[in-house]
Amino acid sequence: MNGYNDPYDICEGVPSVEVFRRLRTDAGLSDKTSEAVALALPNTWYGVVLRHEGEPIGMGRIIGDGGTALQIVDICVHPAHQGRGLGKRIMAALTGELERRAPATAYVSLIADGPARFLYEKFGFADTAGHGSIGMYRLMNGS
Repeated sequence: MNGYNDPYDICEGVPSVEVFRRLRTDAGLSDKTSEAVALALPNTWYGVVLRHEGEPIGMGRIIGDGGTALQIVDICVHPAHQGRGLGKRIMAALTGELERRAPATAYVSLIADGPARFLYEKFGFADTAGHGSIGMYRLMNGS
């Protein structure tokens, strides 16, 4: 996948609302309403879109206040392109930007679904439960 014949490239930025929703659902993540996505995307601290021959097939974002708290979200790659190290490329782009711009004292978190934890561990992320804290969440629709 290296060299001139690499059909994949990563571009800074975020996808359109429609592409964001498609990328999430194609990868098996939960859908979000167009209204929610339209509110969210402009608040991205840093984002990347992974393209295959120009077509968006993956993405990743960092959200947060840019100083004390940041969270990696929306990491996904279309199933037809998984298993090729593309998630690692997305994470490398995101963590590279964190290393460039985030303050040394920033708390960077993410939620690892299933085996994705093994990818995130390669980038220095560790379970919070072993450090006296535990990740928690609440969905606004009560589910």
